[in-house]
Amino acid sequence: MTQNTDRVSVTLAAIARLAGVGRAAVSNWRRRHPDFPKPVGGTDASPLFALSEVEGWLKRHDKISPTAGALERLWPRVEDLADRDRMGRVVAGLGARFGGLATDPDRPLDRAERRLVDEAARLAATEGQIETFRFLLDRWLGTHVRQIATTPAPLGALMADIAAVARGADAVTTVADPACGTGTLLLAAARRWSGPDGTDRRTGAHASDGGEWSLHGNDSDPVVAAVAEARLALEAGELRPVVTTRDTLRDGAGPHAEPADVVLCNPPANERDWGHEELATDRRWLFGQPPRTESELAWVQHALSMLRAGGVAVLLLPPGVAARRAGRRIRAGLLRAGVIRAVIALPAGAAPPYGVGLHVWVLTAPPARPRSTVTLVDTADCRHTSSVSTASRPSAIDWHAVRDRTLLALQGGTPPGSVSVPVTDLLGEETDLTPARHAATAHQVRDVDLRRLWSRFDRGLLAARDTSGALRTLAVAETPPVHGSVSLAELELAKAVDIASGATVPEGLLRRGDVPEDGVELLTVLATPEPGEGLWLDREDAERADREGRLPLTSFGDVVVVAAVDSFDAWVETSPVPRGLGPHLHRVRVDQERLDPWFLAACLRLRSNARRAGTRSSNASRVDIRRLNAPRVPLEEQRAYGEVHRRLVDLERELGELGAVGEELTSGLAALLATGRLGQR
Repeated sequence: MTQNTDRVSVTLAAIARLAGVGRAAVSNWRRRHPDFPKPVGGTDASPLFALSEVEGWLKRHDKISPTAGALERLWPRVEDLADRDRMGRVVAGLGARFGGLATDPDRPLDRAERRLVDEAARLAATEGQIETFRFLLDRWLGTHVRQIATTPAPLGALMADIAAVARGADAVTTVADPACGTGTLLLAAARRWSGPDGTDRRTGAHASDGGEWSLHGNDSDPVVAAVAEARLALEAGELRPVVTTRDTLRDGAGPHAEPADVVLCNPPANERDWGHEELATDRRWLFGQPPRTESELAWVQHALSMLRAGGVAVLLLPPGVAARRAGRRIRAGLLRAGVIRAVIALPAGAAPPYGVGLHVWVLTAPPARPRSTVTLVDTADCRHTSSVSTASRPSAIDWHAVRDRTLLALQGGTPPGSVSVPVTDLLGEETDLTPARHAATAHQVRDVDLRRLWSRFDRGLLAARDTSGALRTLAVAETPPVHGSVSLAELELAKAVDIASGATVPEGLLRRGDVPEDGVELLTVLATPEPGEGLWLDREDAERADREGRLPLTSFGDVVVVAAVDSFDAWVETSPVPRGLGPHLHRVRVDQERLDPWFLAACLRLRSNARRAGTRSSNASRVDIRRLNAPRVPLEEQRAYGEVHRRLVDLERELGELGAVGEELTSGLAALLATGRLGQR
């Protein structure tokens, strides 16, 4: 099969990436420009267009994004293979070439796949080898997100840290993952332990007594396994990982396996066809044959069978494994043998499925003396709200708090939400290992905590009382003044405001994680791609995009409007640091000689105003901000009203902080009451 540009088709989303705009803008071009290319396939809801025609049209109309480089133009050709495995072989083939791996004779690339690998390799000369490979890998995983389960990088790093603490000062020579997927956990292990001269990167201690150490992975999907091996060969330093392809549970340890010091694993969940009947007499079931519905407990026992003496296994499991009645007998056996060291409950959103709070089980090879206690840690509350000012946005995981609480508990500390429970207390009719069941009252409220909370509460009350003092003098006018109204569209025509709409940022410009000093935060009203990670851009890229009109940056005094109906809001930007605006966010820059921004924001944020400006469809999801209205008021009167709005915003913030302190205070008092520890000073 030959591959050429003329035969490649692209979706509206791919066109948007090429142009560096949102999909809605592309749909608008189709309506406004008669010469826009006609669909060559697909459906009415998801049409396909010829890539060559699209590129020609974008160039003629000067709409090719400067940031949409050669990789953006390469990806549609890879996507046009229209097969998950063929696309994956291109990714694996490129990584294998860069990582110095031999081509697998059992899975040779076909002609079209080889051409794409060759083209990507040529582009890597300017784009960078690792950057090119990561680009194609991320796009492949994003395209097949429902078919390929992945472990987010922050969670992988946490699991490696947990294993390092549980392992202690003992040397690490082998790390294995029997269900490695694309290799995230093994890559986290490489980054955790492969420091200079075989040292632990965090502690500086020798991970393998200064000698060689190895990574072993396996996955039942040959294409995914090939991608993992290529990824590790390219990104895991000088290591040469061994990645095999087999059915882990049915095939057992495999012919080339060796005992591991550390096993990290995110096994498949809720499997039914895992080999229950044919493995009935398997030697790995030291703690009982897992029921058909408890495939996860089969993985637990398999991981234990891989460990050498003193080894540690860290597994990511669904929360039901800790409590389901069908697995009670095996959980009891694991407890009696002393192999369960800890169970950590993660916040929902740590990994797919994102709506469930998963558990991390920390297991050790059967010790000479069974462990008498199990550490249970509940980190479900370790979240921070990444919000667009007062507009709500789904909470993100505070990975630093999760890590600090977990590692402190494993090291013998007693952070909030953790408890060390005697094994005898866990053995019973249910043998429930769910941390929230045991750690809910584990946080011991101290007298100093109460004094601190009451002090914060009193300060909050005083601040709210002071702020509300000036507002108490306000009253309802008996005869409201008659004002005409003016829309934002009219103000824009009169050049009293300048409106800029937020946009989708090309993937190549986005960065994830904490925003550095030289970075620019990107505000969105949607969840971040990877739960727990913020979005930001390099300052130079962000400022260039702002100058070119592709991404508005805020300045002090701008009015920001959220046009999504479910989180509609407007506020005055008071941060001196510029921030970028994503889709559904708009920057309204005000001529302050004609308008007061605080007054304008107060008028725009009214819900009744948003309802009038909403679309007329029954399933309206956006607000046309240019249809929002404000009354025609003299500037001096605007400023007086604006000052009132400023005080209202301060009061909202103080009441929110007071409510949070009050909730913490009442829950602490309730815990003391429930445990009989409430007394008088």
